[in-house]
Amino acid sequence: MSAPHDAIREGQSGASVRKVVMPTAGRGTRFLPATKVVPKELLPVVDRPALEYIVEEVANAGLSDVLFVNGPGKGVVEDHFHPVPDLERALEAKGDAKGLAGVRRATELADVSAVVQEQPLGLGHAVLCAADHVGDEPFVVCLADMVLDGGTELLTHMLAVHARYGGSVIALYEVPQDQIEKYGCAAVVPTDEVDVVRVTDLVEKPPRGEAPSNLAIVGRYLLDPAVFDLLRTTSPGRGGEIQLTDAILGLVTSGSPVHAVVFRGRVLDTGDKLEYLKAVVRLGTRHPELGRDLADWLAVFVAGDDGV
Repeated sequence: MSAPHDAIREGQSGASVRKVVMPTAGRGTRFLPATKVVPKELLPVVDRPALEYIVEEVANAGLSDVLFVNGPGKGVVEDHFHPVPDLERALEAKGDAKGLAGVRRATELADVSAVVQEQPLGLGHAVLCAADHVGDEPFVVCLADMVLDGGTELLTHMLAVHARYGGSVIALYEVPQDQIEKYGCAAVVPTDEVDVVRVTDLVEKPPRGEAPSNLAIVGRYLLDPAVFDLLRTTSPGRGGEIQLTDAILGLVTSGSPVHAVVFRGRVLDTGDKLEYLKAVVRLGTRHPELGRDLADWLAVFVAGDDGV
């Protein structure tokens, strides 16, 4: 790891941030039958699985220890980030350097491992499944269906905020008031830093009109390990699941500082069918080989003439 990343990851308590937890146990029922065999996290966004974009994001922030919290039978999620020697030999034999580089790219991003969440008891329970791996140190949680467009520096910013304030740091972004009921929502007060706020309350999917703000949780968290004790004693909340939001609120009420970075980029929710299609189009138009042709075709298609 580079020295700048090491300096950023060092918190006030002297504990460094090294580990990333990615809950990947979801069944992807909204995408059936496409996800009958293929996990939703591995559905392609142009030519890479959605999950690979997120692992690349944490690698760019200097974090390389990634734990997937899989559901039963989802070991293929971890497999994508392991070498496949037979495939690599075949690509080498045919002289496909580009294909070989693409296959190897995922295996070089991070050191990955996995645990199994035997029952779908909520995001909080999924994070709790990582307790033995994380131990007594701060750690990052990234939701596997939230790809950040323009978010290459978000985790680095969160690490820097943690280094200054300690405690926990979450990411927030502004959403229209009539959509806030879909998200975890935060009440905040400003700090002396632009786009850095202190969290005073959290509500999971508040009814429209009762939200404390229009700041929704992005799906990036840097958490104090004390959250594990809170998760062990957190009762099931909305939907009968153990909510991570409730445990983070427990940190707030216990006096452990929780700050947030307000993300000014775009969140691509690849767990939603329509938003997934938008992500494919948005990132596809920027693809170095396909982007120009795709953009040109889209302009013609939207105009009502696709060449037929």
